[in-house]
Amino acid sequence: MLTLSDILDALTGKRYLSAQQHITDAVVDSRLVIPGALFVALPGEKVDGHEFIGDAFNRGAHVAIIEKDIRDNFPVIDLRKSSEIQEPITTPICLRVENSLQALQEVARFWRRKLDIQVIGITGSVGKSTTKEVVADVLRQRFSTLKNPGNLNNEIGLPLTILRLSKGHQRAVLEMGFYVPGEITLLCDIALPQIGVVTNVGMVHAERAGSMEVIAQGKSELVAALPPAPQGVAILNYDDPLVRSMAEKTKARIFYYGLDNQADLWADQIESRGLEGISFRLHYCSEVLYLTVPLIGRHSVHTALRAAAVGLVEGLTWQEIVQGLRSSHTQLRLSVVRTESGALILDDSYNASPESTLAALNLLEELDGRKIAVLGDMLELGVYEEKGHEIVGVRTAEIVNQLITVGQRGQLIGLAAQRSGFPNSHLFMVETNEEATNLLKEILREGDIVLIKGSHGMRMDRIVSALEMQE
Repeated sequence: MLTLSDILDALTGKRYLSAQQHITDAVVDSRLVIPGALFVALPGEKVDGHEFIGDAFNRGAHVAIIEKDIRDNFPVIDLRKSSEIQEPITTPICLRVENSLQALQEVARFWRRKLDIQVIGITGSVGKSTTKEVVADVLRQRFSTLKNPGNLNNEIGLPLTILRLSKGHQRAVLEMGFYVPGEITLLCDIALPQIGVVTNVGMVHAERAGSMEVIAQGKSELVAALPPAPQGVAILNYDDPLVRSMAEKTKARIFYYGLDNQADLWADQIESRGLEGISFRLHYCSEVLYLTVPLIGRHSVHTALRAAAVGLVEGLTWQEIVQGLRSSHTQLRLSVVRTESGALILDDSYNASPESTLAALNLLEELDGRKIAVLGDMLELGVYEEKGHEIVGVRTAEIVNQLITVGQRGQLIGLAAQRSGFPNSHLFMVETNEEATNLLKEILREGDIVLIKGSHGMRMDRIVSALEMQE
C-alpha cells in the first residue's frame, strides 16, 4: 500500500523513514475522502479544491497536496524549498508544490514503477469503457485485477486509479481517453502499459481534435508507447483500416481481431438474441468455438473478441476466457427501463457519437416491437457535425416506425430521415426534453421499444426518469 514516505520520495527524491502512514485512497473530491486518504487540491474555474481542505481533513484525510496559500491553520511542508524536512512527520499534513496536478501525476508515475504488475491500456472512439469492463471480467478468472472506476480515464482519473493499486494486484486494466494530441502519450508514460487495445477510430471529439486523422494519430500513441515484442502486444481491430494501420507505429507484437478471416482471432455466424445477448462462432488458429454471451447487440461481438484476445495474450485457457465472458453482465451505459404504458426503453442517454448511435440503432432493429427512436444532438463533432447527423438520419429512416429528434443538431437527423423517404406523419422535431417526454406519453403503448440517445450535455436521461415505471 502507498505510504506518505512514497509520496515524499516521489516529490523530493528522498525517503523519510518516519513517514510510514498508509494512504488508503487518492481523491480530488473531498466528499469522497475516506480515513487515511490523499486529497489533491486542484484549482478550477468554478470550484477550487483548496476551499475544501478542511472538509477533507475532517473526513480523515492524512495528506493534502496543495499549490496555493490556504486560510486554515494546517501544518504545511513546502516542497518547493530545498531545505531538509524535519522528522518525525505527523499527519494530517499539507504538501505545498508548484502544480498539484503534476504532483499527482508524478506520485502515480513513481508508484507504478515500484509495482511488478501487467498493465492493459484500452483506447478508441467507441466501446472502450465496455471493453475495459469485460477484459477485467476475463482477467479476474486468474489474476487479481484492478480497473479504472467509471470514466476515470484522463490525466486526473488515471493517476488516481494507479494510486489505488497495491502489491497484491497482478493486472490493471486502464481505459485511456483522448481529447488532444499528446494526452495518451502522457497517460502511457505514467501507466507503462505492456498490452494496448484499440477499439476503433470515429468522429467523437473531432471538434477538439480537429480531424479523423488527428484522432487516429492520438489513439496510435498507445501502441507507439508499448515495449517491443515479446513484452509488448498491440491488439488491433482488423476491421477498422485506421486501426489496422497502427501496426506501423509500434515495435510490439501485433494481434489482430475482427470479423475478417485474415485476423488472428475472428468471428462469424453472429446472431442476436435480443436482450438475452448474442451468439457467434469464434476462430483462433485451428480452433473453433461456439459461444453465447450476455452482451447486447451484434456489434458487441467486437467487445467479446477484444476481451478474448487479451485473455489469449495473457495465457488464459479457453475455459477461463469463456467463463469470464459469460459472467460479464456489463452492458455499460445502456440500461433497459419499463414504462407505465408497458413500453420498453433502451436508455443509452449517457453519451452519443455517430458510431455509437448507429450501433444502438442496429440493436433496436434486432428487437421485436414498434420501434421508436428519440435522438438528440451529438456534440463535439467539429467539421463532421453535419455529416455525422445525416448518416444517423439515413440509417434511422431504415429502422424506426416513429422518430423524435431533440435540439437544433437533432433536426439534422430528422431532415436526413425525411430526405430518405421517412414519412412526415411519423417524424417529430422538438427543442426540449420536456416536449419529447410529453409526446412519448401520448404515443407509447405496450410492446413499443424506445431508444433514447444523445450527448451527455443534452441530459436526455431526464426523459427516461419522467417515463420510468415507479415501483
